Amino acid sequence: MLQRSIDKLKHWLAKSDNIVFFGGAGVSTESGIPDFRSVDGLYHLKYDYAPETILSHSFFIRHTKEFYRFYKEKMIYEDTEPNITHLKLVELENTGKLKAVVTQNIDGLHQRAGSKNVLELHGSVYRNYCMKCRQFYTIDKIMEAEEVPTCECGGIIKPDVVLYEEGLDDEVVSKAIYAIAEADILIIGGTSLSVYPASGLIRYYSKDKMVLINKSVTPYDREADLLINAGLGEIFSKL
Repeated sequence: MLQRSIDKLKHWLAKSDNIVFFGGAGVSTESGIPDFRSVDGLYHLKYDYAPETILSHSFFIRHTKEFYRFYKEKMIYEDTEPNITHLKLVELENTGKLKAVVTQNIDGLHQRAGSKNVLELHGSVYRNYCMKCRQFYTIDKIMEAEEVPTCECGGIIKPDVVLYEEGLDDEVVSKAIYAIAEADILIIGGTSLSVYPASGLIRYYSKDKMVLINKSVTPYDREADLLINAGLGEIFSKL
């Protein structure tokens, strides 16, 4: 059964020259980055505050020191490496078939693997800016700070990641919508499709080759033209 699904996906990929990949936390779990909602994921850890609370805009403003203690410990994984899924997506892009990677992840692994057109819906830990003067800073500035990283102007430096209570970047969303709407094949992988508004973007795909690869059930399973309940690495290693 699984092999038939893989063969069907390979056939579709061979015939298409406009593929878009939409991925979530499950893309990076095989690189050692925990996902948020699995049994062993980040959201099942115990802290003084719930992770959803800590990763909110209001918490960042009111409890910046506590935010950064959690953020540096649980949201940054600099020692991780791209896995087979990242690398296979680069191969597809290099052939001209894959037009865009739309990701909910903030770990930068797609770019480190070599992907060029990566649309980061939730930002990146590798971009940071001063809230006062907008000066840009690398991740080194965040990691070197003992507590709250501050700019030369005295302003607080904020990661360029979308926190709870914050909206997505309009330009990134527009590019993602366009890419998804134009795609012949939309491959959705490693995401529970439960985080809005990001997951709602797949509604813009209207053709008949929506591929959904995920270990667990999602709200969109019945809408998939090809549903594969398996890990991404298992599937992409055979493409």
